[in-house]
Amino acid sequence: MPKLKTNRSAAKRFRMTKTGKIKKRKAGRGHILGKKTRKRKRHLRKSNYLSSVEEKRIRGLLPYG
Repeated sequence: MPKLKTNRSAAKRFRMTKTGKIKKRKAGRGHILGKKTRKRKRHLRKSNYLSSVEEKRIRGLLPYG
């Protein structure tokens, strides 16, 4: 069986935890932060876990994750 290619864009966006969950960064923290309130920016700092539906799709992109 040949090796599978990892999707590089997914590899840069997601990290696997030891328990097998997939961590992601929250969207909306890249730029144009002047319009956003302090509270909104503060809540965007924390990372999140993928939902079970999204997790199935991403696991296909990260075969060795």
